[in-house]
Amino acid sequence: MAQPVGIKDVARAAGVSVGTVSNVINRPETVAEPTRVRVQSAIDRLGYVRSESARQLRAGRSRMIALLVLDMGNPFFVEVARGAERAARDAGLGVMLCNSAQSPAEEAEYLALFAEQRVRGLLLTPADATGRNIEEFRRHGIPFVLVDRVAEGQSECSVSVEDVTGGALAVRHLLDAGHRDIAFVGGTLRLQQVADRRAGARAALAEAGLKPGALREIPTDRLDVAAGRDAGARLLGLPEGHRPTAVFCANDLLALGVLQAMYAAGVAVPDRLAIVGYDDIEFAAAAAVPLTSVRQPARTMGAMAAELLLEETEAAPGGHDHRSVVLSPELVVRRSSLPERSG
Repeated sequence: MAQPVGIKDVARAAGVSVGTVSNVINRPETVAEPTRVRVQSAIDRLGYVRSESARQLRAGRSRMIALLVLDMGNPFFVEVARGAERAARDAGLGVMLCNSAQSPAEEAEYLALFAEQRVRGLLLTPADATGRNIEEFRRHGIPFVLVDRVAEGQSECSVSVEDVTGGALAVRHLLDAGHRDIAFVGGTLRLQQVADRRAGARAALAEAGLKPGALREIPTDRLDVAAGRDAGARLLGLPEGHRPTAVFCANDLLALGVLQAMYAAGVAVPDRLAIVGYDDIEFAAAAAVPLTSVRQPARTMGAMAAELLLEETEAAPGGHDHRSVVLSPELVVRRSSLPERSG
């Protein structure tokens, strides 16, 4: 394999010093035009590409920020990444996108990698509910912003959605449609988003004069379509007269899995089971029965988080005030929760 072309090779080919080549690359206005043209010709001819990592090491500042999310299989996080990537590109930076797969151990490995690579900053949707991974990362002095999670103190910025409100919106809608036997299909409660959405659902029941414990809970290990299908199978395993009439799912992937299970079993949605999801991903509206969902402004969330991170990385030491931005969710009603009206 051929060795990469180095700056010394360019200098030798152009008949100039290494310092002159460096000036052509970094400060071309300081080099006389004939010399600049000769050096640029050598660069083009040899195919020289400067080492960005070496330049960053000398400068002490990376041009990359990292984004670590819970599940890149969830289109919600794809939209978050799109918003963050656009804001970073506008600032001349790139984004390193990684997936913790909801695993605290994998999250810890990525955080160690980011510290080793000295990324300029980090956007993080935490998988570790204990906060130990964040505290370990904090020692490296790299700015970070929490995404889809509220910062508990004043030591970092965060951008999130009011998930308690979102859970209440979903269940109030089902209550307004006449349902009183409602199930919550959700992943592990160690994820704050899931816990908050369940809390909102229980609060809506209490507002209606029902016991919060009346919310039937169908826990799942994951937050994906397969887990939703499994939850649907458990619902179908109940005697028909003892099944809930409606389910609120902690995200749209779970809701789509439940919908698939009902469709395969010939259970009409929403006539025999109403379904509400969360996130309003693109596939929600395109489902066989269009899915009612609580919409999160995912792309806005990603962009705002990146902007807060960039503000912090550009601020003088002690010159940045940490902020927690909380966005509002919106209920988008579709066919999965309301029967078609006759006439």
